[in-house]
Amino acid sequence: MTTTAPRANATAAAARRTGARRGRGAPYAFLAPAAVLFALFFALPIGYAIWLSLHKVEVKGLGLGRGARSEVWAGVANYTDALTDPELLAGALRVLGYGAIVVPTMLGLALLFALMLDAERVRLTSVTRLAIFLPYAVPGVIAALLWGFLYLPDVSPFFYLLDALGLPQPDLLDGGPLFLSLSNIAVWGGTGFNMIVIYTSLRSIPAEVYEAARLDGCSQLQIALRVKIPMVAPSLVLTFFFSIIATLQVFAEPTTLKPLTNSVSTTWSPLMKVYQDAFGNGDLHAAAATAVIIAVVTLALSFGFLRAAGSRDQQGDPR
Repeated sequence: MTTTAPRANATAAAARRTGARRGRGAPYAFLAPAAVLFALFFALPIGYAIWLSLHKVEVKGLGLGRGARSEVWAGVANYTDALTDPELLAGALRVLGYGAIVVPTMLGLALLFALMLDAERVRLTSVTRLAIFLPYAVPGVIAALLWGFLYLPDVSPFFYLLDALGLPQPDLLDGGPLFLSLSNIAVWGGTGFNMIVIYTSLRSIPAEVYEAARLDGCSQLQIALRVKIPMVAPSLVLTFFFSIIATLQVFAEPTTLKPLTNSVSTTWSPLMKVYQDAFGNGDLHAAAATAVIIAVVTLALSFGFLRAAGSRDQQGDPR
């Protein structure tokens, strides 16, 4: 009996230690699938793109035969070529002009629709909310094709009505109107998503806040301007952040409209230039360098904007 008790205690202690080790390893077991997917589909492609951007293909002689083409170290040469490429700079300026139209218009309409749906005595709220959100469910390529045919004078019913009324028919796929046409596609497709985000934030505001504002004599317009909009500011920051990223990565709309007009070049946007370098010119290394530059610029702008928004919130905190 005297030897059995210590053995039992030692066995129980060992079991507790084993259970503790298993308990400590459980979180890592749950995180392992996500970590593996992150490494395979996010970290590994980024690392490979950076590796490609630091190399180039060296051609010997006529470039024929075995060993005539070899991949060699290029350093920052691809980045230098990309940053000094006038087509990349021109594409970036076009995207900035495109974003200056899309982002304010889209977020302004999203905020307006969300405030209207959240107002009192509004009927058919569910149907209206679905109707505004529905364009977001249409894939970007299909939306661009639909709007592209509406922009073509030969098949557009709008141009037929203008012709029947004897009114001038503008060319929506050339010059300045082209920016408005592309922006219209983005605004039409993205307003619903941003509206849902802002509307959800509005619905989370306690009813007591509105009641206190009404007791103070505020009208519906004053409540919207002085209560609702300041309280949904984090949602506005979030939607603005997403809109900036989507604007910098615009690709589907101009690429889809390109066969319909000569005003959209193969390098109209930075991402279109990446595609052209990789699959049109066959230069994967230059395309990788441009893609890395776009990613770094997007990350820098996003970090800077979020930090500025966080600093403003801290300054506005009464504590």
